[in-house]
Amino acid sequence: MRDLTALPKAHLHVHLESTIRPGTRRELAEANGVPLPATQPEFDGFRSFADHNSRTRACLRRPEDFTRIAREFCADEAAQGTRYAEVTFTAASHGERLGEPDMPLAAVCKGLAEGGAEHGLVWRLLLDHSRRRPVARARRTLELAAAHPEVAGIGLAGEERHPLSPFAEVLAHARELGLHLVHHAGEEAGPDSIREALGIGHAERLGHGIRILDDPELTAEVAERGVALEVCPSSNVTLGLVPTLPEHPLPRLVEAGLTVTLNTDVPDVTGSTLTGEFRRAREVFGFDDTALARMAADAVTASFAPEAVKTALHGEIREWLRPEAGG
Repeated sequence: MRDLTALPKAHLHVHLESTIRPGTRRELAEANGVPLPATQPEFDGFRSFADHNSRTRACLRRPEDFTRIAREFCADEAAQGTRYAEVTFTAASHGERLGEPDMPLAAVCKGLAEGGAEHGLVWRLLLDHSRRRPVARARRTLELAAAHPEVAGIGLAGEERHPLSPFAEVLAHARELGLHLVHHAGEEAGPDSIREALGIGHAERLGHGIRILDDPELTAEVAERGVALEVCPSSNVTLGLVPTLPEHPLPRLVEAGLTVTLNTDVPDVTGSTLTGEFRRAREVFGFDDTALARMAADAVTASFAPEAVKTALHGEIREWLRPEAGG
């Protein structure tokens, strides 16, 4: 079997605040005088997970905090064979919390630029906004995205019981500005959430999307359109959205002809890496190297990377599949 760490990968769904190294989080909590978040939290629903996220984010206060976690993200991703990453960051929330609207994003861009250059990682940013937060903050998210060319797009996240409709004007404006749109949908809610993301939300990819199989007609439509799903198996299990990993719908999503990409989402609470997700797909579901390479290639195709980067990565993935490369 081929070395999955060596498989060239594009990572499309990962939240920067959920990639902080345990040692870094401890040092930042101590330096900023905030309680240390639990290192192995247990969740009884999405709300408890969101509360844990809030405690983690509170550890970030100074520009050097944001720069550090971004730089370390690049190092850790490169070590997993990631060549290209679209990392999600809740910039407007941090800016509002700290009373410095632009500082967190500027500091993150600095860290990504430094870390990307050092470790050979190409990257873009996605800015997210919680569905349950005010539209005014979503507008601020859009303003930040438009002001920073490093940002590829924006998206709505959080509890799907909160509709996208209040944000329709913001999302339409984002499209006019040439920003990409990617929303969390079909994670904790059903097909209606996905339809809303594709309709009002103009989603170009679906964050999670695992509930799509509840609606065969929608499944066929999304498969035909080639809208990629950002599937995060370990996250779905850890957050209680799927009972166990063997029960995860990953194989059925692939069998349905959907474009499936593998991602980590929140690696700090799952303990998983991107290579780990590919390894689980091999060991738990029996995907062979050809199928794993196809998922890696689909992530490249679905990414917002420059075409030259996509072409190079597709070539590297084909090289990984060559018989002599597999050992």
